[in-house]
Order: sequence, then structure tokens, then C-alpha cells
Amino acid sequence: MTTKKDIRKQFLEQRLNLDENTAATLNAGLLSNVLQLNFSGIHYIHVFLPILEKKEADTWPIIHQLKAKYPEIQWMLSRSDMKNGQMTHYLWTENTNLVKNKYGIAEPDSKDEVSPELADLVFVPLLAFDEAGHRVGYGKGMYDAFLKTCRPDVVTVGLSLFGPIAVIPETDPWDIPLQTVVTPDHIYHLQKK
Repeated sequence: MTTKKDIRKQFLEQRLNLDENTAATLNAGLLSNVLQLNFSGIHYIHVFLPILEKKEADTWPIIHQLKAKYPEIQWMLSRSDMKNGQMTHYLWTENTNLVKNKYGIAEPDSKDEVSPELADLVFVPLLAFDEAGHRVGYGKGMYDAFLKTCRPDVVTVGLSLFGPIAVIPETDPWDIPLQTVVTPDHIYHLQKK
């Protein structure tokens, strides 16, 4: 039986093996589809900054385009404490300094901590997802813990360079399925709140 660990390994290898041109084409398709989403009523977006060395979905073009199109939207970033599995959240302004942590993740060097309940929409990183909205990440469970602290009406949007697999096995009761996942080829509406 395929496990989450197997899926994680397979999709990480698949992503790391993308050549630069293919990765650029996939990220351009991802951007195009994200721009089709409805951002009316969204005041605060929580976003992850990509680890480009791991060829994660590149959120930088998404951020730049959305900032230009919706200048009224405020942005949030997090810092991760890998020891306790917790994330703290900060407003991201033009004055926020970004510092890479030891895992290569750019994080805000800020004191403007905010409640996760502020987020109207959360862009969620992932390695793989299934047709029920379950996701496989890096295995720390930090995003599930974070999403539990958000408002019940928060919009969750996964960003994936690949389409869904049929089923992710071994889902846990604390896993929070995504409502929407955007890929370069399609927008999957998976869960309704």
C-alpha cells in the first residue's frame, strides 16, 4: 500500500527533476489560474514564500500580480518554530525585512504579530493532493495546526504544480481538507464551507 511517506518522496523527486523551462511554464500556468479566482471580500491574504531550491510553487509572481491588481489587500507571512511545530503570523508591509531560516525559508523579521483569525484567504503549500482535498506536505503538520486557528470561513487555496492523485491514504482526524487547489491546468473546487 502506498503511504504518505511514499507520496511525499515521489512528488518531491518529481518536482526536483523539473528542468527550468518546464518549471517556468508550470508556474506561469499556476499564476494564470490563480488570477481567475474571486478575491472580492478578501482583506487579508496569508501566503508562503517558496523555497526555490526545492522548486516549490513560485508564489512571487502571484504576490506581485495580486498586489498590483488589488492594492487594498493586506498580506500576512509566518515564522515557523520547528521545535514545537507552531507558526506565528505577521503583517507583511514594504518595511518588513525578510530573513532566510536554516531551512531556506524566507521569514519576516518583524514585531507586527497578528492573529491567524485575521486571514480571509490562505495559500497553502503542498507536495500532493487528492480529489477530496487532502494534502501531503513535508510531514510536520504545521499548516493543519495553523488552519485550525483560523476563522471557520477562511478560504483555503492549495498551490500545486501537479494534478491530484485519487486518494491519499492514512489521513488523520486533525487533517484539514483544502477547499480549492490551483494547478497550472485546472482550478479544483473540492470542499465547500
